[in-house]
Formats: sequence, C-alpha cells, structure tokens
Amino acid sequence: RETTDSGVYVKNLKSFVVKSASEIDNLMQIGKKNRTVGSTLMNQASSRSHSVFTVVVECCSSDDRGEHIRVGKLNLVDLAGSERQSKTGATGERLKEATKINLSLSALGNVISALVDGNSNHIPYRDSKLTRILQDSLGGNTKTVMCANAGPAQYNYDETISTLR
Repeated sequence: RETTDSGVYVKNLKSFVVKSASEIDNLMQIGKKNRTVGSTLMNQASSRSHSVFTVVVECCSSDDRGEHIRVGKLNLVDLAGSERQSKTGATGERLKEATKINLSLSALGNVISALVDGNSNHIPYRDSKLTRILQDSLGGNTKTVMCANAGPAQYNYDETISTLR
C-alpha cells in the first residue's frame, strides 16, 4: 500500500520505540518466531518468506538556527532462498510458495540490474511487493550492502551461481 504522506507501507505493520540493543534483539526474536518455515528436500527448515527488519534512528540537535532532526534507516533483509522444484521436491502449497519467492527474487534482480546499468529510463520497483518496500533503500542517496550465502557443494552449484548473478 502507499499514501502520499508516508509513501509505501505494510498494512498492520507494528512499530516500536526502543532504547537499548536488548530491546531490538527481543523484537527480532519475536519477528523470527512469526516467520514461515517449511521442510523441503534441500532444507528441513526452509524460509518460506522474506523478512525485513527496519531500524529507524533519529537524532535531535539544536544550535543558533534552531532544532535539527537527522534520520537514518537501516533495513536488515533476509531473503528466502531461490529454489529449483526438481531439487526441492516441492508440490502443492510449497510449490506455490517457491514460485512466489522466485518471482520476487527475480524482480529484485531486475531492479538491481536497472540501477547498476545507469542508463535505464525505468526502474521496475512496482514489479513486486519486496522491491516496493525496499525502494527507498535501493535507489537514490543510499548505501546498500548485500551478503550472500553460497553453498560450497557441487550439488548447489546452479543455486550459488544464480545468487551471485
């Protein structure tokens, strides 16, 4: 969803004011418990959804010109893994989940490719909910770091190459 006032938002999302790292950790653990996981042939506890944990830091200062508020935003994003049906043995609901996961990962890859290209007239943020939620953290005046899990086994070669691309 989107409003002109606050931009893109997630319906029924909860926001908390915290004052310590332990409070942040407690909220992360609550979020982790709400995450959907399921068993596949490749992974007994496979993430069946992406997870986005956003930390907004506000800093107030004042000088001769008045009060100033600086805001920083950190998105900690754990993406569900890309899956090949032939390896996971997914059927029914697991197959539907895998299809949605793969589509959103593909949309994210398309956005990143368009941003890296620099000559793209259109950045396809609207192609998935994930890219819409992360839009203000991907383009513009932002710094983005990605860490990827790469399996060393030959069995995971195709998935590892796909992740690195």
